[in-house]
Amino acid sequence: MNIKERILFEDNHLLIVNKEAKELVQGDKTGDPTLADHLKAYIKVKYKKPGEVYLGIVHRIDRPTSGVVVFTKTSKALARLNAQFANREVKKSYWALVEGHVADDKARLEHMLLRDGNRNKSFVSMTPQAKKAVLSYEVMHRVDKYSLLAVSLETGRHHQIRCQLAKIGHPVQGDVKYGARRGNKDNSIGLHAQSIAFNHPTLKDPVSLSASPPKQGIWHIAPPNMKDLKKTLHD
Repeated sequence: MNIKERILFEDNHLLIVNKEAKELVQGDKTGDPTLADHLKAYIKVKYKKPGEVYLGIVHRIDRPTSGVVVFTKTSKALARLNAQFANREVKKSYWALVEGHVADDKARLEHMLLRDGNRNKSFVSMTPQAKKAVLSYEVMHRVDKYSLLAVSLETGRHHQIRCQLAKIGHPVQGDVKYGARRGNKDNSIGLHAQSIAFNHPTLKDPVSLSASPPKQGIWHIAPPNMKDLKKTLHD
C-alpha cells in the first residue's frame, strides 16, 4: 500500500499514518529506509518544498508492529504533543493477538520492567533501576489457539505489551523474542496500534483516530467483522 493510502489525518501541523509491520519509524543501525524517510519524500513532492523537509517524530512503535503513528510538520506541534505524552494525556489502544486462551475476560497488569539495551529486550525485574509498567486488557475474541485482546496503556515502557503479556503466559503471536512458539515469515508480530486520542496541538480540539490492521498475514485469524470493530478500552 502506498504512503498516500496509509495517511489517516493530515493538516498544517500533523501527519498521522498507519504504519506497516516491518517498517522502521526512524533510522537504526540497519540503515534500512524508514517511514519518516517516505513521509519526507511525500511532503517534498506534494508541497514542492525546496531543501530539507521538517518532520517531527512524536512517538514510535516497534518495527514488527503495525498501526497508528503520529508525526508533526512543525516544531511547535512537536513540543506540545511531547508535553501531552509526558503528562500521560494521550490515550493509546492496541490489538494484541496472543497465544492461548486468556482466562480472565479483563484485567489490569502491573509489573516492574528493566530494559536491556544490549539485547534490545525488557524483563520483569525487582532491581532498583526497573520502572513500573501498567496496562489493562479486555478479551475481544477467542479462536483456535489464540485470544484477541484490546490493550490500553497507562505507561509507555520499552516493549511493554510484549513483555507483560509474555509474563502471564500469553506471548504475542509470532514474537519469538518473548517466547512465541514460532515466528511469522514476514517477521511481523500480532500487535497492532489500533487507535490514538489526544488534543490537537494548536486548535486544542480532540483528535481520535483508528487504523485497520493489515489485510495480509496473521490477522485473518481475527473475526470477520474486525475492520468495523471500534471497541477500545478508552471509549
